[in-house]
Amino acid sequence: MNLKEYIRGVPDFPKPGVLFYDISTLLAHPDAWQVAMGRMAKIVSRWQPDVLAGIDSRGFLTAAPLALKLGLGFVMLRKKGKLPGPTISHSYDLEYGSDTIEVCEDLVAPGQRVVILDDLLATGGTMRASLELLRRVGSKPVGAACLIELAFLNGRQYVDVPCEALMVYDE
Repeated sequence: MNLKEYIRGVPDFPKPGVLFYDISTLLAHPDAWQVAMGRMAKIVSRWQPDVLAGIDSRGFLTAAPLALKLGLGFVMLRKKGKLPGPTISHSYDLEYGSDTIEVCEDLVAPGQRVVILDDLLATGGTMRASLELLRRVGSKPVGAACLIELAFLNGRQYVDVPCEALMVYDE
């Protein structure tokens, strides 16, 4: 199954000149979504993780069902102020400004093998920040995966663990 057939391109979103790759159409198609999750499970299981971490918010859509399918724990990497209880934060620069990502400090144990998931790898800033955050809590990131990679933005250069994408767009 060609999963790209289930990705909708939305021109000029969220701003003029940007082509947004919308996974909503993939999520809405049960057969395509099942195939996508099966393929992601094969990729992720090779790294033998203890826990999956999903990046706020569309990364939750891949990490949570994969964790359930693989019998693993799931943790959320969220924007600042969105998680209850004690958190560990990591601030980072983006193309136009900065952001902060957090994880609950007691949900990832030191030494745990973690795979990070998101819907899209673009410039790599959020993925790199997620790797740094998980290392700060003592875990061992062993891989990263996403549904879509925009290869022309070169985000993979900032990901220092094995990284896989189900669909790659070169332009």
